Amino acid sequence: MSDTPVATPVSFAEFPAVTTAEWQARLARDLKGQDPATLRWHLPDGFNVEPFYHREALAALGTLPTPLPHPQVPWLNVPTLTVEAGDGRNQIDLAAAALRNGADGIHFVLPDAPTFAVHYLAEQLPLARTYVGYTVTAGAADLLSQLVDAAPGTALRGFMRFRSAGGPEGAATADHRDELRRCVSLTTGMPDFRALAVNAAFFGDRGATATQQIAFALNAAAALLADVPSEEISAAQVAGALHVHVAVGPSYFLEIAKLRALRRLWATLLHGFGLPEALNGQLRIHAATSSWTQTTLDSHTNLLRHTTEAMSAVLGGADSLSVAPFDSLYAEPNDFSGRLARNLSVLLREESGLGQVQDPAAGSYYLETLTDQLAREAWVHFQRMEAAGGLPQVRGLMQEEIKEAATETFRRIASGQQVVVGTNRFQNRGEQFSFHPKKLLRSASFDVTRATYPTEVLRLATALHFERRERKSKRAAVVLLGTNTNQIILESFLNTLLPHERPEMAASHPKGTVSLLYSSPEEATLMYATPEQFQRFARFIYQIPTEKQLFIPPTLLSSDMPTLQEAVRVFGFQEMKVQGYTTEQVLDRLQGR
Repeated sequence: MSDTPVATPVSFAEFPAVTTAEWQARLARDLKGQDPATLRWHLPDGFNVEPFYHREALAALGTLPTPLPHPQVPWLNVPTLTVEAGDGRNQIDLAAAALRNGADGIHFVLPDAPTFAVHYLAEQLPLARTYVGYTVTAGAADLLSQLVDAAPGTALRGFMRFRSAGGPEGAATADHRDELRRCVSLTTGMPDFRALAVNAAFFGDRGATATQQIAFALNAAAALLADVPSEEISAAQVAGALHVHVAVGPSYFLEIAKLRALRRLWATLLHGFGLPEALNGQLRIHAATSSWTQTTLDSHTNLLRHTTEAMSAVLGGADSLSVAPFDSLYAEPNDFSGRLARNLSVLLREESGLGQVQDPAAGSYYLETLTDQLAREAWVHFQRMEAAGGLPQVRGLMQEEIKEAATETFRRIASGQQVVVGTNRFQNRGEQFSFHPKKLLRSASFDVTRATYPTEVLRLATALHFERRERKSKRAAVVLLGTNTNQIILESFLNTLLPHERPEMAASHPKGTVSLLYSSPEEATLMYATPEQFQRFARFIYQIPTEKQLFIPPTLLSSDMPTLQEAVRVFGFQEMKVQGYTTEQVLDRLQGR
C-alpha cells in the first residue's frame, strides 16, 4: 500500500562513539568530586568489578573470547520431585501431570531407590521420549539396570546423580568406583543420558563463592576422570558421561558469568587430560535455583529471587533448569506453588523470548570481562587444590574455605550490609506465618544451611518467646541459633543504636561454640555452649540412650521450666552479656519493637 511507512535503516554512524575518557569525565562530573573508585564492587572472590566497561575491556583480555559451545536452545524445564517414602507412584502421577502442563522433563530425588516403581514409571512416562533425572544415595547402577529392562531397546534420556552421604561426587570415588563404572557401561550408546554427575550445587548451597564453586567442581571432575576409567572404559567415555549440577544464586551478572566460565574451563580441563576437542561441546549443565538464598520469612519474595536466578541460568547457558517452589522450605508439595515454579521457565522462554537466542552475553564488555576474571581465579584455585592432593584429600580444606565464606555472608546479612528483602530489610512485621514456627524449628527437614538461617531462627525464636510470655506458658525452650551466631547478633544489635550509644564489645563467645536462646515466660537469655555440651543437653531432654550413636538434635528443644533451668546449669551453658542491655531489650530492638 502507498501509505505504508517505509522503515529507514539505522546506521551506527548516526550515533557518535563515546570514548573511555569521555565516560570517565562524565562520571567525575556526576560524582561531584567523589572518588570513582568508591563505585567499585569488591567480590568475595577477591577481585573488583569496575563501575563501567568499554571496548578497551575486550582488548585487555588479550584475544577475543572464544565462543561458548552451543547449549541446548531452548533449555529443558525440569521440576524436581522428592519421593520421601513408598514406591513413588504418587510422584510419578504428579510428574505426568507436570509434563502435560509445561514441564519438559522430571528430576526424581530418591532416598530409597530400590523401592521405586520403575515399571510403573515406564508405563506412565515413555522413557524413549521423556527426559528424566534421578538422584540417589545408593544403588545407582541397579536402578539404571531396572530402567533399561523396563524399556528394552530404548535409549534413555536424562541423567543419574549418585550422591554419596556427606560429600560431593568425587570426594569418595574409590568407595564407589565399580558402581560408577557400571553406570557408564549401562548407558553406553545413549548420547542423551548422562550417567555421572559433578555436583557443584553441593558447594553453592553451602555458601561457597562463585570462584570456589567452579574450582571445586573441576576438582570433583578431575577425581572422576582420574579414578573411573578402566581397561574397558576410557577417559573419553567418562568425560562423555559427565554432567554438572549447578546452584544459581540471585547475583544476576555474576551467575551468568559463573556458568560461562565453567564451560570455558571444562574445555581446559579436558585438554589437560589429553581428551579430544570434540568433547568440549558435549558438557551438559543442569541448573537449579539455590537453596542457599531461599528464605522462610516473607516467602513470596522467593518468586523474585527465583526469577533472577532462572534468567541467569538460561542466559549463562544451562541445558536444563529446576525452579524450586517458593514455599518448599516449609510446605508440602502443592499445585499452586508447583505451577508457579513450572511456569517461570515457560514465561522466560515464550513471553520473554529467551528461548530464541544462544549465548546472548557474548560480546558484552562487562560479562566477557567478568567471565574471564572468574575463569582465571577459579583455575588458580583449582590448581592449588590439585597441588595439595586433589579430592578426596582436600575435602576438609574445601569445607573450611566454604565455612569461612558462609560465615562472612551470615555476618553481612545480620549487619544489614547484604540486603535480603523480607528478612533483614523491609520486613513484614505483621506477617502471618503460613507455618507453625514451633513445628518448623523442631522439624528434621528444616534447612539450617541457608544464608538467612541465623537471622530467621532468631526472629522465629523471638516471636515464640513473646508469645510464651503473653500466654504465661509453664514451659521453657532452648533454641539453637547456629555456630558463632552471638557475634552476628551483637553486630546486628549495635547497628540499631546511635554511635554514641554503642557499648564497647569484645568477642561474645569462644570460637567454635554454638549460640543458643533460652526462653521462658519470665526471661530470655542469649547463651553459648560447645557442640558437645549441647549434644549432651539434647540427649538428656529427649532421653536418648547413650548407645544410640546417631542423634541430630532439633533446632527447638522444650521442657518444663524447672527441668530446663537445671539442665542449662548442669551442662554448663554460658550467658552472652551485652553491657547495659538485657536480652529482652536486644530482642526488642532486633524485632523493631
